[in-house]
Amino acid sequence: MNSDFIIAVHSLTFLAHVEERLATSDHIATSVSVHPVRVRKVLSLLRKHGYIRSKEGAKGGFELIRSPEGVTLDELYRLTAEGSIKPKWPNPNPQCLIGAHIESSMDSIFTGAEQQMERYFGGYTIADVLDIVQQQAKG
Repeated sequence: MNSDFIIAVHSLTFLAHVEERLATSDHIATSVSVHPVRVRKVLSLLRKHGYIRSKEGAKGGFELIRSPEGVTLDELYRLTAEGSIKPKWPNPNPQCLIGAHIESSMDSIFTGAEQQMERYFGGYTIADVLDIVQQQAKG
């Protein structure tokens, strides 16, 4: 799984937490602990797909425009990381029975694992993540 998925979930959860206020990419990046350019790349993707909008200027920033209850983790996974569970294979020996067939043999296993993970993620929304975070904060 790549970090864009994590940044997307973190960013949308952050924006759900700061309802009715704008958050800058720098504030979100501080929360995620990554460079603001990485956050802006993911925010741009989220804006393009209608999850957030941005306001330019000195008092600008980003805001969530979809309901946190309506954004599931599986859709964010597909948007940011689909296919990333399958590893990059080294160059196995094509003269070896295993080396010649291991990648294609494992493809269906990784595809099945990804489908199960997506179904599991489909049971969680950004609102659920925010609730879990808030419960953790209460101790």
